[in-house]
Amino acid sequence: MHFSRETLCTPVFLFLTNSTAHVKGGAPSGELMGKNKNKFGAPRAAAAAAADDEGRRPLKDEDDCSDSDDEVAGKGGHSAPAAAGKGKLAQFEAAGKRGKGAPGAEDGQPVFRNKQRVLVLSSRGITHRFRHLMLDVLKLLPHSTKDSKLEGKDRPMVINEICEMRGCNGALYFEARKHKDLYLWVARTPHGPSAKFLVQNIHTMDELKFTGNHLMYSRPFLVFDSTFDSEPHLQLLKEMFQQTFGTPKNHRRSKPFVDHTLSFYVLDGHIWIRNYQCTKHEETGETALVEVGPRFCLQLHRIFAGAFQGATIYSNVDYVSPNVVRSQEKIAKSVKYAARTEAQKQAVLRNQTMPKLENPFAGVFK
Repeated sequence: MHFSRETLCTPVFLFLTNSTAHVKGGAPSGELMGKNKNKFGAPRAAAAAAADDEGRRPLKDEDDCSDSDDEVAGKGGHSAPAAAGKGKLAQFEAAGKRGKGAPGAEDGQPVFRNKQRVLVLSSRGITHRFRHLMLDVLKLLPHSTKDSKLEGKDRPMVINEICEMRGCNGALYFEARKHKDLYLWVARTPHGPSAKFLVQNIHTMDELKFTGNHLMYSRPFLVFDSTFDSEPHLQLLKEMFQQTFGTPKNHRRSKPFVDHTLSFYVLDGHIWIRNYQCTKHEETGETALVEVGPRFCLQLHRIFAGAFQGATIYSNVDYVSPNVVRSQEKIAKSVKYAARTEAQKQAVLRNQTMPKLENPFAGVFK
């Protein structure tokens, strides 16, 4: 074969000749295959032999991930310093994912994990103030998940199916009525119980503008008034609040800090809920509480045996519907209107019955 001078000087020809010389003369193909065989052939052969004994195909992880942890640590040299350099938050999240640090984790025994998840949703037609309150409550619950609005034609019992699909065992349902009233359902799904409250005295964080501020999604102290232990229905509500508002330990979205308190107080037949930040006084160093918000008050209506359904196990006799309150206000206004119209009728009647006197000086100045 004869090549011209132009063909010999082309880059393609030079590249092909250099590549052929490198493979043939530089490093024999047998040596390259030997290196690959020493590195990957023995582990793959061992994995294939183990798979044949068990009667299955070798897994991909057994072929590719054959290097041990010691080899990886020896080659890279960064695994131990990286683990030692992890912060408190990273170690906390790792312990929550793997379950380390819990009793029985090292012995191979099943570890109990508090898998609480709360579904938070509202009804269609909710106002902006009610929606802002719901979002403020969402910021206090790292173990919560939000869902779309529930249609008005759907009954609250549908929430049980939504919780099952979303993997939730609790629910907070903000139900708006007539764009004026807000009801809060606190339920343990799917078996119950559930409680229905009327929400009053609503003040969101944007309205209050307090100086208090705490870390988002940090674990709160749950503070309950001693009145909760006085009556059975209050004891039940206390347990429901603990399971709903209490952040599970080592939750993936929670922070390993406790810098605020979520307080529940019973006064005048209502449950008052407040959120405070735990700080230290600059001069004295004593612990002080600074309110963060939001503020709202709950009036118990009923407690049901099931989740959004079932028999009524407690009914508040002091509960008065907002519709009744508005009707009484209208009746009071109608009484004032009736009194005013009656006074106008009496004035007209008095003018008609009063005798008219003639003016004796009527024709003097003509």
